[in-house]
Amino acid sequence: MHLHDATNTLRLGLPLTSARGVVILLHGRGSSAEDITGLIRTFDPAIAKDLAYLAPEAANNSWYPQRFLVPPAHNEPWLSSALATIDTLVTEALAAGIPSERIALVGFSQGACLSLEYASRHPRRYAFIGGLSGALIGPTDTARDCVDLQQTPILLGC
Repeated sequence: MHLHDATNTLRLGLPLTSARGVVILLHGRGSSAEDITGLIRTFDPAIAKDLAYLAPEAANNSWYPQRFLVPPAHNEPWLSSALATIDTLVTEALAAGIPSERIALVGFSQGACLSLEYASRHPRRYAFIGGLSGALIGPTDTARDCVDLQQTPILLGC
């Protein structure tokens, strides 16, 4: 079951085939793809002009129904669908010739949780991972493997 749809993605900036990199922007619960793209205006214009921006829209403006601290199984199948949406966009960027070290994942609230969760499940070198007001999904005592993000810069903020 795929509740979220990667084809429902707001695309701004350059086409993937012309871009030097891509920023995948993930909105929070109750928000929208259009809302999260407001972050773009805070980026350095000298860099921002050479990028593609992909902002998928969650079904019903929510990526998953429960809080992020509940066991992940309580947020299924929505959580898997959200992560699959991100994976579709990452795969699309890679297929367009953008290496993973030029792919950034940035999210707010639920989107922050997803950017961090996706990176932890798909470890590689990314351009940047930004989690604004979010954390890894699951109870704080959830056993996790230590993953190598190969010196990816990560920003966590509230």
